[in-house]
Amino acid sequence: QVQLVESGGGLVQPGGSLRLSCAASGRTFSSYAMGWFRQAPGEEREFVAAIDWSGSSTVRADSVKGRFTISRDNAKNAMYLQMNSLKPEDTAVYYCAATAIAGPVARRDVYDSWGQGTQVTVSS
Repeated sequence: QVQLVESGGGLVQPGGSLRLSCAASGRTFSSYAMGWFRQAPGEEREFVAAIDWSGSSTVRADSVKGRFTISRDNAKNAMYLQMNSLKPEDTAVYYCAATAIAGPVARRDVYDSWGQGTQVTVSS
């Protein structure tokens, strides 16, 4: 498994932007497909975006297409989520996750390493 730590969350007004980062430990980061998930209070944890090991293939949830971009830098053992045009319904705790299965993967159950989460609040 790989250890993951998210950062970059915070309070932002509707229409604003945030960039989340996920720092990974271990020398095998590039062998993992990665994903972002989010969980709002009282809701199930839902898929946001995923990226394959190389960064050449990505998938995104319909709710974030055109607004969020997932990327990774294997040399820095890091993954990112650029979030633009944020809406109040994007408010949630955002988690990064890793899987050894060839990605990108939207299924939550195949991810076996998770970070602790970072809070994103979109409010005026």
